[in-house]
Amino acid sequence: MFYTNALNYGMNLQKFTFLLSIAFIGLHLYGCKKVVSSVEKPNIIFIYADDLGKGMLSQEGQRYLTTPNIDRLAAEGMRFTNATGSMLCAPARASLITGLHDCHSPEFPITKGQLYKHVGDSTYMVQEIEEMINGVLDPIPEAQVFLGQVAQEAGYVTGQFGKLEWGFSVSDYQMKRHGWDQYFGYLDHNRAHGFYPPYLFENGQLVDIPGNTRADCGKTIERETQKAFDERWDMTGKAVYSQDLFMDKVLDFIRDNKDQPFFLYFPTQLPHGPVAVPSVHPEVAESTELTQIEKEYASMVKFLDDNVGQILDELDRLQLAENTLVIFTADNGHEIYYTQEGRVLKPYTNMQTGERFDNLQNKYYSDLAGDIFNGNNGRAGMKRSNLQGGLEVPLIVRWPGHTPVGSTSDLLVTNYDWLPTVAEITGYQRKFSTDGISFFHEMTGREQTDKHEFIVHSSFEGPALIAEDGWKLRCIVRKDTFELYYLPDDFKETTDLSAKHPQKVEDMKAKLLELCDSDYKNGWYRPAIHQLDVESAWKSKLTN
Repeated sequence: MFYTNALNYGMNLQKFTFLLSIAFIGLHLYGCKKVVSSVEKPNIIFIYADDLGKGMLSQEGQRYLTTPNIDRLAAEGMRFTNATGSMLCAPARASLITGLHDCHSPEFPITKGQLYKHVGDSTYMVQEIEEMINGVLDPIPEAQVFLGQVAQEAGYVTGQFGKLEWGFSVSDYQMKRHGWDQYFGYLDHNRAHGFYPPYLFENGQLVDIPGNTRADCGKTIERETQKAFDERWDMTGKAVYSQDLFMDKVLDFIRDNKDQPFFLYFPTQLPHGPVAVPSVHPEVAESTELTQIEKEYASMVKFLDDNVGQILDELDRLQLAENTLVIFTADNGHEIYYTQEGRVLKPYTNMQTGERFDNLQNKYYSDLAGDIFNGNNGRAGMKRSNLQGGLEVPLIVRWPGHTPVGSTSDLLVTNYDWLPTVAEITGYQRKFSTDGISFFHEMTGREQTDKHEFIVHSSFEGPALIAEDGWKLRCIVRKDTFELYYLPDDFKETTDLSAKHPQKVEDMKAKLLELCDSDYKNGWYRPAIHQLDVESAWKSKLTN
């Protein structure tokens, strides 16, 4: 939101900078005081799972696999039961690192993906792609503050490894401006849908991965067929699994910076699909209840859990656990990557009636859709939806000696709360604008006086407003429809109370409209409109 493309969004930098200088209506203005001494200043490790629904964790009741390392975090720390991300990966990551929600106008400049595939086909050099992205997007205003920058300016060494963070194609300039001293991974989300990349990027440099020769990074089709199975397990040109590369960098970063405060951001690819694992995990290999592709998907979740265990073990080995805050969460709600004819399908289909879910008259539920894992943990909807199944995410924090052991919190928290929270933890001094609140006191067992009255999220259907007391209003823009739910009594969103509480609807509609900057459509995400075609815009700019 703080920098945008004038060609695509009709807003010049002068106007944008003016808005930035006065801040947006409803934003909090933070100027954090130092809360910990330099001796106590904790390391921070932020593990960001991709498309991991709450229901995939054994602590949430998963029946077909266990997640002992993630469960250990919860047993030794605090589990948040009322946490949301965004409904899709790119808005979620933008909200996370800016501290802003995704219903503003102008919106986040979400670029289309696949720009970097042209490196492999020799259409463009890396520097040309860098110039395209930076030349189309407006310069980032000096006053804008990002998550990595907060830690960096507070005296932390910062690093990011994995599925890198902005839009669907990101530049080296953006990565460094966002505050990362070091980074390694994909600069293109679409390429990150394959797990065997022929090259990745490290601090602005292209790094070849020997043995990986697949231009598509080993990406396969989703729906299970014999052809899809054969393609997944044809390991020609697939020598090195990307997650292994990331873990090497993660562990090296921890070791290299063990004697100084560090902020490690680990946005994993797992368990985003299409399904790809180097082997089926022994825990699920002999299951008689799961199909082959379901076993492989379960193995991706197990792989992620094993990675969490590696990190915790390394902290123990280096005697860093006591002074390290570990955060585990995800970007958005569950997604299915294990479709198979007669079992579970995409587009999502009621397997009992054959009808596609519309998330209005016919809402998605796991039992109706054939999702054996119940990845959305019984909620309605999935990724991309403003139903709770699209928005709720797992959130666990562990900081020994500070976070109450084995505790839970029902505080309403969301992804855009992390920037002010990290600012308070690190003692960041500059003032900045944010839609979020710091929940540092909540996670450390003290009285949390600063609470959200409302949070807001966009979706493919329209915006949703969730109140601190549990009331929720969801908007379906194309139908000019609003539904009202009271989540404490109806977490599955089965009973629309809008006719019973018309004044509540009107009050919440007014608040939602305010947070959507006077237009509900600002919370209606449409890829064709909201994803900027950098290549076309660059060519147009050169022509004009």
